[in-house]
Amino acid sequence: MCGITGFIQWNKDLTVQSELLSGMTRTLSHRGPDAAGTWISNPCAFGHRRLSVMDPENGAQPMIRHRDDYTYALVYNGELYNAPELKIELQQRGHVFLTKCDTEVLLASYIEWGPDCVDRLNGIFAFAVWDERRQQVFMARDRLGVKPLFYSEIQDGLIFGSEPKALLRHPEVEPVVHADGLAEIFIIGPARTPGHGVYASIRELRPGHTLIHDRSGTKIRAFWKLESNPHEDDTEQTALRVRELLQDTLERQLASDVPVCSLLSGGLDSSALSALAVSYYTRTEQGNIDTFSVDYVDNDKYFKEHSFQPGADGPWIRRMAEELGTNHHWIEFDTPDVVETLNASTEARDLPGMTDVDSSLYLFCREIKKHATVAISGEAADEVFGGYPWFHRDEMLNSGTFPWAVAPELRASLLNPEVREWIRPIEYLNDRYAEAVGEVPKLAGETGKAAQMRVMSYLNITRFMPTLLDRKDRMSMGVGLEVRVPYCDHRLVQYVWNTPWEIKMTGGREKGLLRKALEGVLPNDVLYRKKSPYPKTHNPAYLHTVKQEALDMLADPSSPILSLINAKRIREIADSPDASSNLPWFGQLMSGPQLFAYLVQVNHWLKTYRVAIR
Repeated sequence: MCGITGFIQWNKDLTVQSELLSGMTRTLSHRGPDAAGTWISNPCAFGHRRLSVMDPENGAQPMIRHRDDYTYALVYNGELYNAPELKIELQQRGHVFLTKCDTEVLLASYIEWGPDCVDRLNGIFAFAVWDERRQQVFMARDRLGVKPLFYSEIQDGLIFGSEPKALLRHPEVEPVVHADGLAEIFIIGPARTPGHGVYASIRELRPGHTLIHDRSGTKIRAFWKLESNPHEDDTEQTALRVRELLQDTLERQLASDVPVCSLLSGGLDSSALSALAVSYYTRTEQGNIDTFSVDYVDNDKYFKEHSFQPGADGPWIRRMAEELGTNHHWIEFDTPDVVETLNASTEARDLPGMTDVDSSLYLFCREIKKHATVAISGEAADEVFGGYPWFHRDEMLNSGTFPWAVAPELRASLLNPEVREWIRPIEYLNDRYAEAVGEVPKLAGETGKAAQMRVMSYLNITRFMPTLLDRKDRMSMGVGLEVRVPYCDHRLVQYVWNTPWEIKMTGGREKGLLRKALEGVLPNDVLYRKKSPYPKTHNPAYLHTVKQEALDMLADPSSPILSLINAKRIREIADSPDASSNLPWFGQLMSGPQLFAYLVQVNHWLKTYRVAIR
């Protein structure tokens, strides 16, 4: 994986802007610690940071190729999993390749097919191509949004980058936030509305979209979206197809010229990928595979079962590591480590995030990076197959809002009255929810429970999944680790999207279809254990620490957050033992402690990024 950035300015001489371009590129050095490159040719300036995964000796970027006396330049972040097939087809069409890397395949694909090349790509990607013949920049982002891409339109051009920090380095992009940006932070966050960059002048290119910028302006179109069609396969056929798709995409994603490992939590999703990876490595005689798990000091002492987290993972991790014979690494952090990394994880996102859920992943990835460059993760299986509690609880299904954020009045009460009146958080949330529901592609004749579950699946795939993919990308790339997510293969997602809910619930269990598809791959006790989410710390010292940091923040008159929040209300929550520990704040993992930590992150973000509220 890599970091990309650049700008197009039609009426300036960019050859004198090399230091600016280099500075923008340096902001992404964590994404690509192995190499850096820049290229300027009016009116285009491209920068790239490289994390070498395929063909480390070649494939430097920006990559330049010429055809019919025209120049094409590419900066690219991602992996093409069907690069071998594309390369053969392109060779048959007369293209000659100088490297073994998929970067060259992507550039040749654009040269051959133009903007329509995206329809042929299977992978995760965000890229920009300067097309001298058409006098335009073409950009695209993968179908599920695994790889990020942000842009900002300016008076005579466009600025883009893998992360907002690269754009903010340009003098024409300022860290200004309007009312809608504050609403994103305080009522939607740590999620984001697709396409919204929070900063007033920054937009996100939505998943499955392309962007063309030329002298006439910017045009954006969707090249892929979920389509609703009748499902013709029975349960047995569906399970077989799911297994075939998962195995195919995993084996494609194991391709690498550097070490690959697997994240192993002992749950269904990660255990399945680890088992399939071990089988593939054994079959292809590639040796053993490393697996990694994360936990916290004394978590077993403080862990208490509840509906969102029914059991500890440790025994199951040991069970699977022994079953598969992997070279397993137990990574463990203490509460001070997680707290100290809250600021680093905020800066990795350029926004407040999922607090300790982010910071622990950041630390986890940093440890993995000492052993491997590429990791396989079970992210997104719950969104695709219907694993989260809100798929199965009537009160959450019928909440009338995003089911992972069911306490909007509580969140709104944290704002001071003037800010609340200005940004109208509840109205903003209701509008964003109505937009999301309005996007759902209907299936003719589908009603009742089936239609309700289609809506819930759409919300999860297009609104909740991007939150976790953002988290995974920023925390892993923050330390130069590439994480691949096989459950986000668009063929698998589209197929399961149209699978009837009763088949997804095969055996009367959440993710029953996936369990059936994996029969024979995993031991039955692992296959049918209750879902447990990404581990978080249960140590009461974490609540105590972040609560005190929040109170210290409130007591500091220089804290920029003070002009936005209702300090009295936050102190009331801090003084209430039950409320401060058990608030239903966001998702499965974020409750009272995470509320305090989030406010601390917001304050750090406002201060560090010198955010102006207008």
